Amino acid sequence: MNNDTFENLLKQLQKKIEYEEQNIFSKTVIEEYKNPTNFGKLNNPNRTGSLKGPCGDTMRIDLLLNDQIISVARFWTDGCGPSIACGNMLTKMIIGKTVDNAMHITSSKLLYALDGLPEDHQHCATLAINTLHKLLKESDKR
Repeated sequence: MNNDTFENLLKQLQKKIEYEEQNIFSKTVIEEYKNPTNFGKLNNPNRTGSLKGPCGDTMRIDLLLNDQIISVARFWTDGCGPSIACGNMLTKMIIGKTVDNAMHITSSKLLYALDGLPEDHQHCATLAINTLHKLLKESDKR
C-alpha cells in the first residue's frame, strides 16, 4: 500500500467516524469534547475535588473562589468524549455563579445544556455533577 492510498483510507475512515458521531451526539456535545475550553488543572486552586465513576472514568474539578463566587473553573478527566463534554459544559455553567447557585445545577440541567446525551452516556453528566457537589460540600466544611 502506497502513501496516497493509505492517506485516502485514513480520510475515509475519519469521515465515517464523524458521520457516526453526528448520528449519536448533538452538535453541542461534539463541539464541547473536540474543543474543550476549560480542560486542565489549576496551579493553585482554592478548592479541588475528584471522583471515580462506576464506569471507571475519573473527573477532577478545580475552582478559584472570590467571595463565594466561582471566578475560574477547570476540569480534568481520563474519560471518553462525553465525559469531556460534560466537564467542559459544567465549568462554563458555574463560572460567575455563587457556590449556592452552583449547588443547584443538576444532571438534568447539564444534559439540557448539552442538547442531551444517549442513555448509555448519561452517567458522564452524573459524574461531573457529583464531583462538583462533593467539592462544594467539602468547601462548606472549611
